[in-house]
This record gives sequence, C-alpha cells and structure tokens, in this order.
Amino acid sequence: MIKLIRFLLILFLAFSFCFWGWGKYTKEGGTLISEKQERLKEKADSAKVYCVKNGLNTNYCFLVDFSIHSGKKRFFVWDFKGDSILCASLCAHGYGKNSTVSNPVFSNIEGSYCSSLGRYKVGVRSYSKWGINVHYKLHGLEATNNNAFKRVVVLHSYDLIPVVEIYPAHLPLGMSQGCPVIANDVMRRVDKLLKDEKKPLLLWVYQ
Repeated sequence: MIKLIRFLLILFLAFSFCFWGWGKYTKEGGTLISEKQERLKEKADSAKVYCVKNGLNTNYCFLVDFSIHSGKKRFFVWDFKGDSILCASLCAHGYGKNSTVSNPVFSNIEGSYCSSLGRYKVGVRSYSKWGINVHYKLHGLEATNNNAFKRVVVLHSYDLIPVVEIYPAHLPLGMSQGCPVIANDVMRRVDKLLKDEKKPLLLWVYQ
C-alpha cells in the first residue's frame, strides 16, 4: 500500500511538472520562452499603435528581437488581425565594432557594419546579389537608425541562414554588415506579402 501511494505521488508530481513546463514554452518552428513571447506580444501591440498613428500598414509588421539567442528564430512576421506570428526566421546581426555571435554591438554610424536598433519603414523592392536576389530598402525612423538608407542597410536573405533553429549553436558572424538577414524560404513569403500590401510595413529592431 505504501509503495502504491509513493508511486501515485511520484506520478502526480511528474504530471504537475510537465503541465507547468508546458506553460513555459510555445512552438513556432522552434521553442520560444514564454517571457520572450509575452514581450513580442507587447511590442506587437505597441507597433500597431505606432502604425495607426503614422499611417503605416495595419495588417502586418516585422519584429526583430536581438535579445533572443541567434540560433533561435528572432525575426517575426506579425499578423495584426490574427494577433499572432505568421512566420519566423533566424536573423543575422552585424559583425562590426567587436560584435560577437552572442552579443551584438549596435551603431548608426556609416562603416560600422553594426545593426541598428529602432523602427524602420520598409521601402521599395530591389535586386540583391544575396539569397533570393531580392532586397527591400529600409528607412530609419529614429535617431538610432536614421542613417540606415545611407548605410545601405536593407532587408534581404542569405543562402547560409538555416530554415530551422540551430540552438544551442549560434549563427556565425559575417553574414550581415548591419542588415537584418533572414532565411531564403521566409524571405520568399515576406516578398509575396510585401508585393501584395498597399501601405508600407513597419520593421522594428529591439533588444
């Protein structure tokens, strides 16, 4: 009888732990810690307010969370109407100013080869020699990124960005000189979306 009670207690604790753990994680082509997902939702809500106020697209936006490990998906296409992630990708950060695979350094200075934090308006479509041969101009809307167009910081893809998460490994440096660089498959979806939408989209890089 004592053995049975002990077994049932262990079973109960195991199920309790699994149930608790289920709430800590969510799936979107990989695992996101719930705290990061909550932050993503907060950013998306804030982004929608900004888009309404500034006449930008209110169907979708792009969110890039550089506080997320580079081996995990951290570029998100957010669907405002569905209030959810439409798709996601790994995203390379700039290699300049002693950036490391785990610690990006941010700068708005020309020639820094660093990523820049802040909100951007996604501009016109153009040819790229990288990835799917498409890039989109980015116009920085804040003091932290207002040199983006001059620096030729654009949204594009690269053949060596994996479609799947590689955590605990990091993305290697060298694939970005400050551009948000994503996987080819996701860039194809992004390209189709941008061609279909009438109003320019917001891209928001934060940490």
